[in-house]
Amino acid sequence: MGNSLACFSEKNQATKVRKSNKNGRSFNGNVPPPCISRSTSRKSDRIYPNSLRFDQGKCDDDFIREQARVAAALLLQHHQQNGTLSQFERSVSLRDNLTSSRKQSRIPRSSSCRARSLSDSIPQHLELLNQGTNVENLKNKHFVLVHGGGFGAWCWYKTTTLLKEAGYQVDAIDLTGSGAHFFDSNNITTLSQYVKPLTDFLENLDDGKKVILVGHDIGGACISYAMELYPSKVSVAIFVAAAMLKNGQNILDMFSVQLGLNNLCQRAQVFRYANGKNNPPTAIDYDKTLLKEVLFNQTPTKDVELASLSMRQVPFGPLTEKLSLSATNYGSIPRFYVKTQDDFAIPSSLQEVMIDSNQPDQVFQIKGSDHSPFLSKPQSLHKIFVEISNIPPKINLKTT
Repeated sequence: MGNSLACFSEKNQATKVRKSNKNGRSFNGNVPPPCISRSTSRKSDRIYPNSLRFDQGKCDDDFIREQARVAAALLLQHHQQNGTLSQFERSVSLRDNLTSSRKQSRIPRSSSCRARSLSDSIPQHLELLNQGTNVENLKNKHFVLVHGGGFGAWCWYKTTTLLKEAGYQVDAIDLTGSGAHFFDSNNITTLSQYVKPLTDFLENLDDGKKVILVGHDIGGACISYAMELYPSKVSVAIFVAAAMLKNGQNILDMFSVQLGLNNLCQRAQVFRYANGKNNPPTAIDYDKTLLKEVLFNQTPTKDVELASLSMRQVPFGPLTEKLSLSATNYGSIPRFYVKTQDDFAIPSSLQEVMIDSNQPDQVFQIKGSDHSPFLSKPQSLHKIFVEISNIPPKINLKTT
């Protein structure tokens, strides 16, 4: 919403193999490596540079490796002649059999040199982000994404896609009167009414199931409300450039801290008075000509266009409702905050105020992000979500 609300408080290559001659020369035409006599007396140790005689176990490692290459070459030739050559996972050039035993730790070659695997279809950024993800625990990694004021579940489409491709379960919620939830925003007067789709979702979760709750913008206040009601169903809460309030605060109280510092955001908001101008506003709309400057200054143009067609009014009543948060419920859930550095709606300075006054367990920052990192910096945001989801649970030392 923005502090303007404060006015209201990486070439396969074939290898030719030559046959050995009757003189016992190696396959490459060279004399076998010298052998060393292993007498117990150092004076009797002799080197035979041209000898073709050797005893088993007395040849040096280079000759052993040469023999291994010869065997591999013969095997390859046999398969090629009989049409039984299967696809190699690396180059068809010969490999040292000693190093092949360490293939578990070898660095993958280019996909042009190895068999294509399922992971090749995953974009490179996802392969990097998924490294270290404990797949066995993904069954317990369920993200529930809550949008901010004027947005809807649609705004999370990049994040939802990335998380699902990484194996997570994801649900994006449309709050009352938002996104595809058709309800007149002017008739939403309470926070409970506005958050009902979220609380209904949590109430219907299977017993013992927990989710990672994510809130953006005023969605931060919404997830706080839900955390207080259903603490046993929320494992972690993530606030993304969001209102992270304390007990007794409302959204307008928090934004009033930065009164007058962001005139652009204030100018972008248009108040609606369904009950007449002699009564408090019933909803807040956005001037579409200022959307990019305020909310999407780092966002691709196509996503800005999507937003301009999809954003809805923000109900005003819920913004004035004070939250009732307890240490027993809300305070028992680990909280993480994601700061957006180039945010013109909820400036970094205001985010710092909320972080300092209601300290979370850890703070992350996305450089070059506007107020909508799910559109402007989706990969960075996804990386943070994955990192947080892999933080092991710890004994809750918070007291009531």
